[in-house]
Amino acid sequence: MSKMGELYKQLEEQFVKWAENRTDIKAAIVVGSRARTDHSADEWADLDIIMVTAEPELYSSTYDWIKNVGDPLLTFIEETPGGFLERRVLFEGMLDVDFAILPEEEFRTKVLQFQQGKIPPQLAAQILDLFGRGIRVLLDKDRMIARLQTLLIKIEPSSLPPPTQHDFLEVVNDFLYHAVFTAKHLQRGELWWTVTCLNCHMQSLLRQMIEWHAKVHYGWSHETWFRGRFLEEWAHPAVIEKLQRSIAHYDVEDIKQVLLSAVDMFQWMAKEVAEKLNYSYPTDVNEYVIEWIRNTLQQ
Repeated sequence: MSKMGELYKQLEEQFVKWAENRTDIKAAIVVGSRARTDHSADEWADLDIIMVTAEPELYSSTYDWIKNVGDPLLTFIEETPGGFLERRVLFEGMLDVDFAILPEEEFRTKVLQFQQGKIPPQLAAQILDLFGRGIRVLLDKDRMIARLQTLLIKIEPSSLPPPTQHDFLEVVNDFLYHAVFTAKHLQRGELWWTVTCLNCHMQSLLRQMIEWHAKVHYGWSHETWFRGRFLEEWAHPAVIEKLQRSIAHYDVEDIKQVLLSAVDMFQWMAKEVAEKLNYSYPTDVNEYVIEWIRNTLQQ
């Protein structure tokens, strides 16, 4: 084990020693690179701990408790992709630990719904992304985690469905709308507002289309990880090549070029996805929008 690995292990042990005596903490697990074997932790990896507790507000509204784990330098609260809160902590030695805080009652309800087959496919996909890649159990006082692990074994990635026609068009229309939005604000000279929309919101939509594009080419069970992790490994080679012009600098001409490049790349992928899934594509609107953007940027 590396030196950093040993330091994180010490934090884990201190956390367990403290949490074992907390009656409100029912379970705790490690997820992420320090729990999985595929793309496992290197020296730069953080530590992700999920806490299931009967008193979630205690850990989100106060921070003295983290001193039981280590010597904190700073901490703040952030929302997880699943809508829960997590306390992110930077400990002495630049050890970064994320404590995701899950309410016990809600966690039990989700496990029960999972068991009864009442979990929507998209939520099942999120659960599989979070827990299915590997976990390490630190505490499981009521065997909730053991029950969840039994359920996870029954989920196959291939059972996760492609987007519906509606969901597909939502992404397409969202992207085209904000392409126009970006061009308009660029004409106003609002570079910060423009580059933020292009590099953040539109990039997230582009990433979603990159995932779908990879899956229609390599099979719907093709691993695309989450939020673009390891994209260079799973995306289509042609996509990787085009991504070189997908991030804009704080510069008018660069923003123009990247916007046009991103729009061209998006429509190319979206049309291939639509064809593979036998979905309709708003070709007329797409061409009208692109023509308007090109003409506007030439002014």
